Amino acid sequence: MKTIPLQKTEERLVELFRALGHPARVRIVRLLAQRESCVCGELVDELPLAQATVSQHLKVLKDAGIITGQVEGPAICYCLAPGAFEELRHAVGDLFVESTRRELEEVRA
Repeated sequence: MKTIPLQKTEERLVELFRALGHPARVRIVRLLAQRESCVCGELVDELPLAQATVSQHLKVLKDAGIITGQVEGPAICYCLAPGAFEELRHAVGDLFVESTRRELEEVRA
């Protein structure tokens, strides 16, 4: 398979999109966003998935820097990572700006 050379910002955007590319992970992020505190074991109760499957999805989100996990006793409590969505919003905004700029250039031509 051929690889496509990407800029660092593009690599990061791909990493974020991959992490958010599964419905369960989107739901996990939404559940965490709705909470004012970190969540420990309640996520398993909120999803129709096995605990091991939820843990795998949490690992993907954590590895991508979208959530953080802190050990509290026998459990790990998860929260949204500060700034993760600002980074995503900025990256998607840049794509939008580039697309809009190109469309305006086509209209002017």
